Amino acid sequence: MSKEVNIGHSPNHFIVLDAISRGINNIDKISRVAKLSKSEVELIVNDLVFQRLVISNEKRGFLGRKKIELKITETGTSLLDNKKKELQDKVQKMQQYYNNGDKSQLDSFMVSNRAWMPMMLFAGIMDILFFTSMMSLLGLALNPMESSLSDGGTNADNSGNADNTSADSDSNSDSSGVDSQDAGSDGGGFDGGGFDGGGFDGGGFGF
Repeated sequence: MSKEVNIGHSPNHFIVLDAISRGINNIDKISRVAKLSKSEVELIVNDLVFQRLVISNEKRGFLGRKKIELKITETGTSLLDNKKKELQDKVQKMQQYYNNGDKSQLDSFMVSNRAWMPMMLFAGIMDILFFTSMMSLLGLALNPMESSLSDGGTNADNSGNADNTSADSDSNSDSSGVDSQDAGSDGGGFDGGGFDGGGFDGGGFGF
């Protein structure tokens, strides 16, 4: 995946970004919770770090083992929040079409936005029961990722909480490694040079 990827049009980038925002802070955990391959998560994380949406900190864990911890930046949080608001508006439209029994409008809207369904499910923007009911109404089958998120999506937050507990334990066991370097890593990454408004304006998220 190229570092020139337009993240605004990549649902999987937002899934990974959302996972990191919840404190799921390493590639293995993200892969497990987001239902994405480890290799794809690694590529996505590289993109997110390159565009200053995420910072990557190397720490030493138990017995001096190196570990990478990921943290969302202010720029990343802002971008994620804007995307979630955009997707919430889309879900409201779908619910309106569904409640009105307007299958043609719902089908057309689904075709245009199908790629974002996994992100809506993962982030909890769309209720799983509503999604499966809507798909049934339209006579559409779930793709593998939609199916896995529908089956296990409710466990995503629990997995994140468990991971956070584990991360806290690691941090306590090697507190000497959690030092001012983290603060230094956060500082310069928010100059917004890569996000001056041109790349992520209203038009950048069109479907």
